[in-house]
Amino acid sequence: MDILGWLIIAVLFAAGMAGAIFPILPGALAIYAAFFVYGWFFTFEPFGFWFWSFQTVIVVALIAADYLVNAWGVKKYGGSRASVIGSTIGILIGPFAIPAFGLIIGPLAGAILGELIHGSDMNRAVKVGWGALVGLFSSMVVKIILQAAMIVIFVIWLIAN
Repeated sequence: MDILGWLIIAVLFAAGMAGAIFPILPGALAIYAAFFVYGWFFTFEPFGFWFWSFQTVIVVALIAADYLVNAWGVKKYGGSRASVIGSTIGILIGPFAIPAFGLIIGPLAGAILGELIHGSDMNRAVKVGWGALVGLFSSMVVKIILQAAMIVIFVIWLIAN
């Protein structure tokens, strides 16, 4: 049973880290779920108030950062609310619509379309689309760092307790 428990934890950690790159995967939530799997297979004893507080704050920060960093990229390049919404829709739909390149084309096209609908010219819309990509890649970096921190805190907590 120990091997099965660790295997599930490793798969959840891997899915979580993949979720930093592929927004269709539940990144931080998969990592958070791994902590519960550890508790169910082994023990919840090492996890107290502070562990759950740190991890929950990171998860909330990840969920907020996912949207806010993307919106920051669009806004930094002069985007409107419509382009932020278009970029967000593109992030969610792009990987399904265009499997190989949808992760990049989705937010780019969504931001451009949103900005064109808002009434901007094509040059400005493309600039805003570029901002959506900057926000997307910045968001990925933030998610990789914070999700890795979640896993490191978990390991340190187990070693220390």
